[in-house]
Amino acid sequence: MYTLAVKRDFVAQHYLIGGDWGPENEWHSHHYQLELQLEGAQLDQHGYLVDIVHVEEQLEALVAYYKDKTLNDLPEFEGLNPSIEHFTRIACQTLAAHLSAPTLNRIRVKIWENEIAWASYEQPVIQQQRAV
Repeated sequence: MYTLAVKRDFVAQHYLIGGDWGPENEWHSHHYQLELQLEGAQLDQHGYLVDIVHVEEQLEALVAYYKDKTLNDLPEFEGLNPSIEHFTRIACQTLAAHLSAPTLNRIRVKIWENEIAWASYEQPVIQQQRAV
C-alpha cells in the first residue's frame, strides 16, 4: 500500500460547549497542524498515486477557509461541540469530496491541536462513475 502525505499549519479559534472543560470553554486559539494522508495499492502510468499539485491546491483551499476563523461560527459546526474529533471528520469529508483518482483507496486526516494532542478520521474513497 502506498501512502502520500501533505501537511499544512494554520491558526484557528474555538471554544468548547456542552460540558465544564475549564479554560477550553473560553474562546481561544490553536496552532493546528493538518496532515492529509492518501492511500492506494497501485500507482498511475506516471508512477504517481495522485496528482500532488491538485492535492496541494485542495488542501490550501481548506486551510484558507479555516485560517483565523472561529470554528463555532461556521455552519458545518452548527449544533456540534467543535472538538478536534469533529474537526477531523469534517475536514476529511470535505477533502474526499474534492479528491479523486482511480488509484486512491483511502483518505485520512490527522489534526494536531498542540504538540501532544491529535485526532484523526479516515474513510474509503468512493470512485465517481463517469457517464459514457
